[in-house]
Amino acid sequence: MEKISVAVRFRPPNQTAADLSSGFGGGDREWRIDDGSRVSLLHRTAGPVPGASFAFDHVFDGATTNEQVYASVVRALIHYAVDGFNGTAFAYGQTSSGKTFTMNGCDSDPGIIPRAVRDVFDTSRQAEDREFLIRVSYMEIYNEEINDLLSLEGQKLQIHENLERGVYVAGLREEIVNSAEQVLDLLQQGEGMLLPICFISRNVINKLSENGKQRGHIPYRDSKLTRILQPALGGNAKTSIICTAAPEELHIEETRGTLQFASRAKCVSNCAQVNEVCILTDAALLKRQKLEIEELRKKLQGSHSEGLEQVVLKLRNDMYKSELERDRLAMELEEERKLRETLKHRVAEQQKKLEDLNNISISTEHFQDSTQLDALKTPDSKYAPEDFVACRLRYSNDVEFSPIPETLDNVADEDLWARLNKGCVTDLDMLEMTPGLKHGESMQKDSTSAVPLEEPAEARCQRLEKDCISDQQQLEESKGRCVMLEKEIEMLRDENSSLQQEVSKYKQEDDRIIAEKQEDDRIIAEKQEQLEDAMMRCAALEKELFRYRQDADRLTAEKQELLGELNTEKHKMQELKKDISVITRAFSQREGQLTSLYSKSKAIVEHCKSSQVAALP
Repeated sequence: MEKISVAVRFRPPNQTAADLSSGFGGGDREWRIDDGSRVSLLHRTAGPVPGASFAFDHVFDGATTNEQVYASVVRALIHYAVDGFNGTAFAYGQTSSGKTFTMNGCDSDPGIIPRAVRDVFDTSRQAEDREFLIRVSYMEIYNEEINDLLSLEGQKLQIHENLERGVYVAGLREEIVNSAEQVLDLLQQGEGMLLPICFISRNVINKLSENGKQRGHIPYRDSKLTRILQPALGGNAKTSIICTAAPEELHIEETRGTLQFASRAKCVSNCAQVNEVCILTDAALLKRQKLEIEELRKKLQGSHSEGLEQVVLKLRNDMYKSELERDRLAMELEEERKLRETLKHRVAEQQKKLEDLNNISISTEHFQDSTQLDALKTPDSKYAPEDFVACRLRYSNDVEFSPIPETLDNVADEDLWARLNKGCVTDLDMLEMTPGLKHGESMQKDSTSAVPLEEPAEARCQRLEKDCISDQQQLEESKGRCVMLEKEIEMLRDENSSLQQEVSKYKQEDDRIIAEKQEDDRIIAEKQEQLEDAMMRCAALEKELFRYRQDADRLTAEKQELLGELNTEKHKMQELKKDISVITRAFSQREGQLTSLYSKSKAIVEHCKSSQVAALP
């Protein structure tokens, strides 16, 4: 809820009214303006008059121009109207108080109406996101009859009301205008006597200014003016009232009544709301779509699009690098797995070799014991040749050596022997013992062969244990590296997945923007086709209108020509009537003469006949 804006404007003093006031012995009282918002009646000798002080939003003296009044009272109202509010500005005051000058002005100082009209068009042009359709109507209320000043029909109009339009005048002509000059031309065409019904308006304002319980019925329907102004007086509108007053003492009582009306009007509250415009013309829709398309093009072609493309390109590069890093880590992981499998295999082989060596050591001791027993029993036993011992000595220092057999009786099978010797082929027949070998030679050879077998076997076992421990350590390190690589690969996979999601999101955004652009292009194409069709129809209508105008001009010319001919014929007819009248008069004269001659001739004939009858015998 907001109060009606009320301003009071005093016109400059009128010398004629001042002289009349002086002639009646007045001149002791005057109106004084304080702070531009208060006016008081002041007695020159007694001081302020009680009960004659009024406060308003604005109070203007006689030196104030229409520009100042418009800027203070009406300009904000125009901006509200362009934003969708109902706006009303009207002047109220007694006769010769300056209403017409305030609203119309002059060439050097235009009034409220021409300034508001120009401001409406200027403000609407600045709103690039909307399209405006401006209509103007002009009417007068005289003796409770509404006359349309823009129509030549002279039809009496009636007031109606509905939910959509509220209070409106049915049948009132509304002209669509595109410039302020068109509006001013229409107003100039419909300029006439405007006699607002001030008394009834005063009654409505008085009722509206009362409290809710004391208000009662508001007499809007007492006058068609107040009925039309119903939305502006306590309704859905932003309203400004300019009350004009005369400063001379001759008009003090009338001015006091005007100020009392203005004071009561200041107590009226309106509830203005933005009107929702649901109907958009094709031009408005096309303009809005063009603006949206321009914004989309700027997004696609501007810095935002370049930044988006750079982000997408960077994400793609990061994804490609991540894929390369993932492949590299996968290859390293595969190599580590292969190395781990190899190490496991080698550790298993080394452990197996250790077990075999332990078995060989036990077999060697058993072999020595059995050899001593066999030497006691068979002095001619066959011993291993020197080639076998040399072979053992040669392979004892190698990493993969060939162990000696457990006994001379072929206790180890051929498969075990082949596995232990790793491809070293040995003739098993060479290991058979000769029963005829002497005990001394056997003991000597066994002692010479046992010593070099025991020491390398122990060293070999220690070295193999160390190698096994080292391999196990390497295996543990490889396992740790594999775990780290798997974690890193998992992180890279997550990062790659997030990058792919972002790329997919940006691709979807690009696809959406492209789809919207295509849809907008399609809509633009359709609108352009519709516009072209409309332009073609408009051109056809213009051609038809031009043809009609030519026909109208031709018919007008023919009419003028016929009127000329008619006037000529009328003139000729008048002349003929004159001639007929003359001829008729002449004919009457001739007829009279003929009648007279006929009578005379008849009398002569009668006289002759009588003379002849008398002359007969």
